[in-house]
Amino acid sequence: MILQYVVWNVSPEMFTFPDWLPLLGGRGVRWYGALFAASFVVGYYIMQKVFKRENISIEVLDKLSTYMLIATVVGARLGHCLFYEPAYYLANPIEILKVWEGGLASHGAAVGIIIALIIFSRKQKKTFYWTIDRIVIVVALAGFFIRMGNLMNSEIFGHATTLPWGFKFVRYHDPALNGDPRHPTQIYEGLVYLATFFILYYSYFKKGMGEKQPGFLFAVFLVAVFGSRLLIEFLKEPQVGFEAGMALNMGQILSIPFILAGLIIWYIGWKKNHA
Repeated sequence: MILQYVVWNVSPEMFTFPDWLPLLGGRGVRWYGALFAASFVVGYYIMQKVFKRENISIEVLDKLSTYMLIATVVGARLGHCLFYEPAYYLANPIEILKVWEGGLASHGAAVGIIIALIIFSRKQKKTFYWTIDRIVIVVALAGFFIRMGNLMNSEIFGHATTLPWGFKFVRYHDPALNGDPRHPTQIYEGLVYLATFFILYYSYFKKGMGEKQPGFLFAVFLVAVFGSRLLIEFLKEPQVGFEAGMALNMGQILSIPFILAGLIIWYIGWKKNHA
């Protein structure tokens, strides 16, 4: 039998605590939250290898992890609120705090992380490129985990498709979408992020690009991640109403400056190395 599409009917909850447990009874643990947390755990392990390789104390890594956690959550939340639904959240500012209700933007997280790393680098007397070149290795992997969380939530998918790997998201109820199989754009993006992680990991640990050309890993990350985002967005359904009919949606518009920055950083580094 030839596969026509994939029926996706996975619960967004990993498990639910038994009712008899105090405080936790009846509460569920969602895949998205677990994968988000896993991205920090795995990322911390990888960064331990980086810091040990360069003989830097783990205490410094702990401080960096704190900066990263706060910057990621705050930046991603504010990015969604201000980029996608500014009128609503400015009129209801208390709603910004309700992170558990969903609504995180990767572009906002990127801006938050960059600001946090500038502050961290100054306090630790490191160059910005030293910090960002190493942190993007684990950020790329975190992007993979988060997109898998989106898949488990049956959200952020693409247009209808007749391709055999299209996903029919049973748990997403919207009569306007007719229940047609959709491009699993979460998987498309996730695979690009995972490939980017392996490229950055290899470039740092095997090729020593963190020392040979400062900014190189950061540039590769920006071009690969936001370049893929620019292209894959053409297959996605609009996330908010105002994007309907736009030639480029908000995600694509916000990706362009990051792509250009990556190309400029790469070119400047290449020119210095070949001067």
